Formats: sequence, structure tokens, C-alpha cells
Amino acid sequence: MALAIAESERVRGTTSPNPPVGCVILDRHGKAVGFGGTQPPGGSHAEVMALKEAGTKAQGGTAVVTLEPCSHFGRTPPCTEALREAGIRHVIHAVSDPNPDAAGGAQRLEEAGLTVESGLLADEVSKGPLRAWLHYARTGRPHVTWKYAASLDGRIAARDGTSRWISSEASRKEVHDLRTKLDAIVVGTNTVKKDDPALTARDDDGMPLPRQPLPVVVGMSDLPDGAKLRNRALHLRTHDPDEVLAALAERGIVDVLLEGGATVAGAFLRAGRIDRVLAYVAPVLLGDGPAAVLDAGVSTITDAVRLTVQDVTMSGPDLRISAVPQT
Repeated sequence: MALAIAESERVRGTTSPNPPVGCVILDRHGKAVGFGGTQPPGGSHAEVMALKEAGTKAQGGTAVVTLEPCSHFGRTPPCTEALREAGIRHVIHAVSDPNPDAAGGAQRLEEAGLTVESGLLADEVSKGPLRAWLHYARTGRPHVTWKYAASLDGRIAARDGTSRWISSEASRKEVHDLRTKLDAIVVGTNTVKKDDPALTARDDDGMPLPRQPLPVVVGMSDLPDGAKLRNRALHLRTHDPDEVLAALAERGIVDVLLEGGATVAGAFLRAGRIDRVLAYVAPVLLGDGPAAVLDAGVSTITDAVRLTVQDVTMSGPDLRISAVPQT
């Protein structure tokens, strides 16, 4: 299953609105003979890709897959039929499919005489490469990760507005790697006017990486002439987070990174539309300067947005904290 999760992570960012599923086929002796990940929309699912690589060695074997195999006809035939026709006898999946149109694969396989197990490494899958898609399938909304970099005393820039660079080179590289696995990056019009960001994913030499997320600008103001995003971003003229997410969902956007600025972050927090916080905290003290979020709807301590920390990791000299709102 760990290998299947790695396959899922490998294709993450290329499959939306479909889930980035990973699959490993074991032969009848337990040897891994086929690996596969979901292809871009219209292409084969992970199980089919792994079965193609395994060939006849799949006969009598086991399929280990991150998501319950689908049992419906969509753009491609159901994976349950592909597994059955390949002679697979045993299927292990991590997470059941919450999509009512595609669910029921486990039952269909059992009815066909296969043995099925569920739940192996389910937590790792749910918090890993399938996190955003599972949220999207359950709510109909894209998953929003709010990412920011701040000093140890919570400032995202100095008093004069300078902010390059609070976070370390290692953290910035991580963010560029993350961008290649996302569907869209959202900023506000004020960020465009102040910072003129490109919102691209770049390699160590500053060159654009092959896969780029959709840049999205939120706000009523026109973008300045000459702004890097003026002619290449989706400009949504609204301040309503739900309108933003609805517009992105219509475009098949599943995984969204909210990068700025403080006003937009506050609006999404007030609306309860931040699903994960990814904070890079640098060992730097600034004393004065703007905070990461404004007007989050918190007027007293009882209104505080409480989070559950899921992971704390060093990123170079910085501390990377991943947390989700408490339910």
C-alpha cells in the first residue's frame, strides 16, 4: 500500500476532477508485478494501468489500491470489471469511495467471488494524496489550503512592507514543488498590486516547471497594466469565498492553494472555507509589520479558530506546521 500511495502522489495534480489513485498488482506469490496511477481525464484509471504492466502475471493475484475500485461506466469502463477479467482474486483498498455514482465497487467484487479488504493505511491516504479529492467528493467544493510564511512573532513582512525573504530557500523550494501538484493558486487584487506575483512553479534555476497551476485573482479592482497576471489569470470579481469556490468547482478544480493576502485569508476564515493551514514559521523576529490574516471574524477568545496540528516538520531552518480546523 505504501507503494500504491507513492503512485498516487506521483500523479497528483494531473487528474482533476478525477482522484489521483495509485495501484500495485501482486502476482499469486505476492511479488509486485504492476504499478499504475490515474491518467489525466479521459485516460485509464490506476487499476487498468497497473494491470497493463502486470499482464498475465495478474492472474490469481492481488490488487492493492488507494481508493475503492469504481463500479460505474464513466469516461472509461468500471475498474471492477477490469480486475475481474484479469483474474485478480483479492483486492485491498485503503479508502471507500464517497462518490455515490462510483461507490459499490467492493460489493460488486465480492459478488463476483473476489475477496476484498478495506482500511489498510487509510489515514495516510486520507491525509495524503487523496485529501483534496475526498473533500471535493464529499462537499462538492474544492479543498483549500491556506499557505503563508511568517516570522516567529507572526509577521509576514517588515514595517516598511519588505518580505523577501522571510522563509528559507528550502521552504520556497518546497512551495514550488507543492504548486506543481495543485490545480489553482488564489490571491487577492491587493497582492497583485503590491507584489506583482507570477504564481508559477519554478525549478532551482528559476525556470518554469512542466506543470503549472491555474492562477486565480479575487477582487473587484482591475489588475494593473503590466502585471504578470493581467493576461493569464482567472479574475473572479467577487469577495465571496463561496462564489469563488463554486466558479472553480465548475472548472473541475479540486485542490486550491490560498496564498494571499491577509484580507482574502480573513474572508475565507470567516466563511469557514479554509480546510488546512500550512504555515512556514521562520526563526526571525520583526517586531512590527503586517499580520498573516485580517478580520477573521474573531472578536473574543471564544471565537478563536481552533486547529488540530497534523504534522510538524523542519524545512531548512524553518518550522513547517500543517493543521486543520477542529470539527
